[in-house]
Amino acid sequence: MFSCGRFTFSLSRPLIMGIVNVTPDSFSDGGHFRDAKHAIEYALQLIEQGADLLDIGGESTRPNAAPVPEKEELARVLPVLEGLRDTGVALSIDTQKPAVMRAAIEVGADMVNDVNALQSPGALAAVADSTVAVCLMHKQGDPQTMQQLPLYYDVAAEVRAFLQARLQVAQAAGIARERLVIDPGFGFGKNLEHNVTLLRQFHALTDLGVPVLAGLSRKSMLGKLAGLEVHERVHASVAAAVLALMKGAKIVRVHDVKATHDALAIVNAIEGWHE
Repeated sequence: MFSCGRFTFSLSRPLIMGIVNVTPDSFSDGGHFRDAKHAIEYALQLIEQGADLLDIGGESTRPNAAPVPEKEELARVLPVLEGLRDTGVALSIDTQKPAVMRAAIEVGADMVNDVNALQSPGALAAVADSTVAVCLMHKQGDPQTMQQLPLYYDVAAEVRAFLQARLQVAQAAGIARERLVIDPGFGFGKNLEHNVTLLRQFHALTDLGVPVLAGLSRKSMLGKLAGLEVHERVHASVAAAVLALMKGAKIVRVHDVKATHDALAIVNAIEGWHE
């Protein structure tokens, strides 16, 4: 059972998290939905296409992305959250900033998706007393440096150990296990070999007792493996999402909701994954 703010998910079938980037510089769709009106319209399309959750972000975390001032991030995401609050779909705020977390929760966010795994000062306190879900992600370095020279001795074991430690910290701060999700952070301080190894050894994460989210959509590893530009990676992204789910992921974070939803209609039927 996964407790996510106003929503409770049985996880008897996988969940699709649709990506809504209200940014000018995200790697795949930066600039497409820079204002609230267009972002809301796009989000409503994702709901129609089968999204179970929407992940709304106002700061790009792609490699080499520049930090966004707190005031600007708030101005980008809060109107979108307010506009989608009554759509009947769980809303996630993709942010590292405690002040943005607090403000988003106040206007109706059901989940905090933090690439920094609540390590920023005040982040644990920002979410602990709420009912929102929290996604704790692994990364090595920061967006400005993370792809320069990522180094691991055993990437799967090191990612697992980090996420296990963050789960313990979160629970000690009062965040119930039912509210927690983990994300290995494909592409965040990891080269192609690291990413492939993580996906091959995905089972190393699924025994930690909380749902695992996989964010592989349109990422550079798919481009390198299949020789594709960003806009050409729809089919590769769907294949990666299905593979992650077959290996135990419970949530996939995707740009291409309809394509993923159509593929999962088949997988769900064959595997017996239903509501």
